[in-house]
Amino acid sequence: MGGLDALRQFNLLKWLREERQSRKLILFIVFVALLLDNMLLTVVVPIIPSYLYNLDESTDTAVKNTSLLQQDPPGAFHAVVSLYDNTVKLSGSNSTVRPTDPAPPTPPGTQPPQNSSDCPQSTSKLLNENVKVGMLFASKATVQLLTNPFIGPLTNRIGYQLPIFVGFCIMFLSTIMFAFSSSYALLFLARSLQGVGSSCSSVAGMGMLASVYTDDEERGHAIGIALGGLALGVLVGPPFGSVMYDFVGKTAPFLILAFLAVFDGALQLFVLQPTKVEPESQKGTPLLTLMKDPYILIAAGAICFGNMAIAMMEPTLPIWMMETMCARKWQLGVAFLPASISYLIGTNIFGTLAHKMGRWLCALIGMVVVGFSVLCVPFANDIYGLILPNFGVGFAIGMVDSSMMPIMGYLVDLRHVSVYGSVYAIADVAFCMGFALGPSIGGSIAESIGFPWLMTIIGIVDIFFAPLCIFLRNPPGQEEKIAILMDTNCSMKTRSYSTQGTYYQGEDMDPEYDEYD
Repeated sequence: MGGLDALRQFNLLKWLREERQSRKLILFIVFVALLLDNMLLTVVVPIIPSYLYNLDESTDTAVKNTSLLQQDPPGAFHAVVSLYDNTVKLSGSNSTVRPTDPAPPTPPGTQPPQNSSDCPQSTSKLLNENVKVGMLFASKATVQLLTNPFIGPLTNRIGYQLPIFVGFCIMFLSTIMFAFSSSYALLFLARSLQGVGSSCSSVAGMGMLASVYTDDEERGHAIGIALGGLALGVLVGPPFGSVMYDFVGKTAPFLILAFLAVFDGALQLFVLQPTKVEPESQKGTPLLTLMKDPYILIAAGAICFGNMAIAMMEPTLPIWMMETMCARKWQLGVAFLPASISYLIGTNIFGTLAHKMGRWLCALIGMVVVGFSVLCVPFANDIYGLILPNFGVGFAIGMVDSSMMPIMGYLVDLRHVSVYGSVYAIADVAFCMGFALGPSIGGSIAESIGFPWLMTIIGIVDIFFAPLCIFLRNPPGQEEKIAILMDTNCSMKTRSYSTQGTYYQGEDMDPEYDEYD
């Protein structure tokens, strides 16, 4: 049996060596990297609000007990804790109470309200958590926002392999910090550190896919699959985090994610060989030039405002549910499940369909559906009332992302130099602006005027932004670039590189073999 296992291991290693330059294997690596990044992004959504609230409650209780002991006059009764039966005995009397009793016993004939143990004891403290949770959630996107402008040009100089591996290392460190941090400051640091790793992984991953999938339709399909990894991470993260937190504890979900990250890092180390520096063969368009392109800005705006809707919901929806529904811990994450499932469905369907129906139209419809779905969220009276609105939000954001991510690469092919690191840095900046401004501004608005008004504002913004997508219907390009991209016999003719040679994708094209290292 030992020899058979060794043979299977040898065959796996041999297959990996042969398929090292395979586009499908590269797609799988990017898929897993985005999966882990977004699982870590969303697994904290149901954990952090409840954890910080309980942390503050325990701190306040300890402070009150200390102050009471200091203020008691001599001869007053004191509480004595028994280490044997975990009860509190009042000195000077024979009565005994449990320390976990939140209130005096309920009189006979009366029943406590439903889910009373899950209702927060202090609504004002719960509302104050909006800002703290929002700032913590926004720290990752803010750091990622500041890091992206450096990562994009860096990938043009040293290639995509090293940045994506560095992103894995930073992500692993952040996951371990989340597992063992027990203060707001350390959690904030772990979340911020995740932003650096996420910037490296997402920019380098998307740029790598755009460079190996040069055909516009194939690129859209590949990016749709990669976004499926993002969607799967968003899908699994909240329910996984809430169930593990409720039944096992805070540390367990992060340790499992750390184990999966090690697997992804080993795969990257073996396949991508990140020790090699492989710069792009041509100098890319400067980042500032791309940021001045109005069509790239419209596509980036759609990504930003579309994702800002779900970003505003992440810190505020669990708190609103705790306040109005007395939701249990596991329900705080499960509430996002419809949005996650529909996002996964949307990215896989429209990764290919958007190319046929028009990516501009797909994004326009998606922005409108996001707006109306968000407007319906505050009308929910229980967790079941959130199913349909959240499903619509996730499905529509999937339409927007699967349309705008490929169109960013297409706009560079059409109007600039076909080097993709910087343009996907812009796309990631737009994504991060949504997840930076969303939680930080959303938490403050929810505390000031309430959660329903917050949903109304972002819904109206998305609906009014949608018509701008019409400008992406037929963007103008450089004449020489159009001549290269377009052909009378086929709508797109580009090169695809493989280890065997260079193939022109078109009708009746023979392979032209070149020598590559």
